[in-house]
Amino acid sequence: MTERHQDAPDGHERTGTPGEPDEPRGSDAPDGTGGKDTPDGTDGRHAPDGIGRKHAPDGAGGRDALRRAWGELVATARRTVADGLVVGTSGNVSVRVGDTVLVTPTGVPYDRLTHDDITGVDLDGRQVLGSLRPTSELPLHLAVYRATEARAVVHTHAPHATAVSLLVPELPLVHYMAAALGGPVRVAPYAAYGTPELAEHTLRALSGRSACLLRNHGTIAHGASLDQAYDRTAQLEWMCRVWLLSSSVPGLTPALLSPAQLEEAGERLRGYGQQG
Repeated sequence: MTERHQDAPDGHERTGTPGEPDEPRGSDAPDGTGGKDTPDGTDGRHAPDGIGRKHAPDGAGGRDALRRAWGELVATARRTVADGLVVGTSGNVSVRVGDTVLVTPTGVPYDRLTHDDITGVDLDGRQVLGSLRPTSELPLHLAVYRATEARAVVHTHAPHATAVSLLVPELPLVHYMAAALGGPVRVAPYAAYGTPELAEHTLRALSGRSACLLRNHGTIAHGASLDQAYDRTAQLEWMCRVWLLSSSVPGLTPALLSPAQLEEAGERLRGYGQQG
């Protein structure tokens, strides 16, 4: 049967039963799984666990790395819903493992994702893992990976951040944690989701930054890990909430940090936490 997910922003469909992987298709192997691509009959998209030898770096160790990364990606995607940063399937998450980018599939509720639903593409966007279609924001994720040293990307429709994106071209300096994101957080001009134009606008706004706002849309943050990308997203949403709250008090104007104060905070943050 075909199930249509009404909460998917792009209206895409997924075939199959919710929570179960799509049935593999193919006519080259006796069981119909299209097994001529690799010696073990798995091409990465139709392997029992979605990870064939052809696309797993470094053999079994590479497959284990992909499985672990997929588990972390699913946990992060579910966290965006639990923490109120997205509604339904509106945001997306990705993580890079070697030259493979694992991404959330389009239109599938995150609580239904299993290890069999692993979805991955190469850096050119060609699907190499899984049978579910990747997120419609794939061009945005790949653009970030090509332009930065990012190993993970989190995109949300966080409510306070989205509200700020409607009001200003740059998040006012209400808190020194802006320094942890590289400086004042810019707002990328609006462009339709999933388009090259949105990716171009986003890369300009991300220049020298690890996060930005997307006008009338949401947030995007990248990092060396899924945890770091998520933490930066949460920090950005919190700063946006602080500005909205402080600027809503009648007759008062929020006190903002100066560039020099932000620079000083950035120096201190570089030595923050456990070293070694």
